[in-house]
Amino acid sequence: MSAECCAGQLACCCGTAGCSLCCGCCPKIRQSRTTRCMYALYFILVVLLCCLMMSPTVAKAMQEHIPFFEDICKGIKAGDTCEKLVGYSAVYRVCFGMACFFFVFCLLTLRINTSKGCRAHIHNGFWFFKLLLLGAMCSGAFFIPDQETFLTAWRYVGAVGGFIFIVIQLLLMVECAHKWNKNWTAGTASNKLWYAYLSLATLVMYSIATGGLVLMAVFYTQLEGCTQNKIFLGVNGGLCLLISAAAISPCVQNRQPHSGLLQSGLISCYVAYLTLSALSSKPRDVVLDEHGKNVTICVPNFGQDLYPDENLVTGLGTGLLIICMLYSCWTSTTRSSSDALQGRYAAPELEVARCCFCFGNDVVEDPEEQSDGKGARRVLYDEKKGTVYSYSYFHAVFGLASLYVMMTLTNWFHYESASIHTFFRESWSVFWVKMASCWTCVLLYLWTLVAPLCCPSRQFYV
Repeated sequence: MSAECCAGQLACCCGTAGCSLCCGCCPKIRQSRTTRCMYALYFILVVLLCCLMMSPTVAKAMQEHIPFFEDICKGIKAGDTCEKLVGYSAVYRVCFGMACFFFVFCLLTLRINTSKGCRAHIHNGFWFFKLLLLGAMCSGAFFIPDQETFLTAWRYVGAVGGFIFIVIQLLLMVECAHKWNKNWTAGTASNKLWYAYLSLATLVMYSIATGGLVLMAVFYTQLEGCTQNKIFLGVNGGLCLLISAAAISPCVQNRQPHSGLLQSGLISCYVAYLTLSALSSKPRDVVLDEHGKNVTICVPNFGQDLYPDENLVTGLGTGLLIICMLYSCWTSTTRSSSDALQGRYAAPELEVARCCFCFGNDVVEDPEEQSDGKGARRVLYDEKKGTVYSYSYFHAVFGLASLYVMMTLTNWFHYESASIHTFFRESWSVFWVKMASCWTCVLLYLWTLVAPLCCPSRQFYV
């Protein structure tokens, strides 16, 4: 690593310079993206720490291999076997520190429209000091007095914050459905081939939704029993029919000509996915057969006698959780997503049809972009004329994501028996969270259809 690169990284960690990729074969990177990547890296580190704290295997290995383990635990007042540093209570404390970190920066970066101010420099730089601040906040949570009261109160705060994060994702899912249809419909004015794309996508969406509901009826129900599963499948299937009929009803079409089956098809697919996820998280029904043996019913028959590698399942599941969380946070913090949540949309006539509509460029190209350093030229400062995303909204979403991760890792309201190895096992809390998310998504989409009818004097662009 060259001295110039080391100097650049030192300026990034301890100053306001943008972070770059030192390797010459690596592409140039925009400062707005490096900033979001650094905060995402902090988020990943804390989530991994929480996963380790929820792992009994890690706690046992530390106790066996660390010399003078009990003396160290007593010295830092963490209990005889450091029980205060593991389990759900430790995850609550660490996530409290991470949430406070992001919410503090949310307040610090309110109403920032340019990257040239002092607060913007703090947001985009000083990564070493911010890492120390994050560590101090996570560690300081362990010294909060009256821990029992704190954990009880923080549990309800986490539940509220987690539900708000879920609602934001559902709002963006509904917004994505409308954006998809509006974008592709705009292309039909110049190229009639877009009608074929719309028809094909609609057919695929409804085929997936219908096939998914039929397969769930086959594998999660039986001729006798499984009443709950039948009710949930019937209700959710009926909701898919309801939103499809509402989307093409004459009264909705008069107010929203762009409303169609593509949006309702995408929402129906998401409903089918959430229904499958909820049914797979539902505790299994066990009955006695004619021989007096316990038999599991209302679940797929294949794989019941298999015993998967618990560590492999946990590792893959944890990695998938982190990837999904990063994707949700990243797509939720773009300028377009922020505008959508505030009810600001581009006019339909300004839409340019493209296949990858969801990957629109949030950054306005600037021919005068300059690189950081005369020789390295690795960082492109793309916010000279203004910020390309809302700083405060970015931190707010990551703060809510911290609460969602906390509740998810601790199995929501079944926290006392939670561990990383039981993370993917059945739980009524997880089941109802997913089922409620499914119904909330349908209600939000229906509201976007009926809102123009309820408020005829207001202009809607969805």
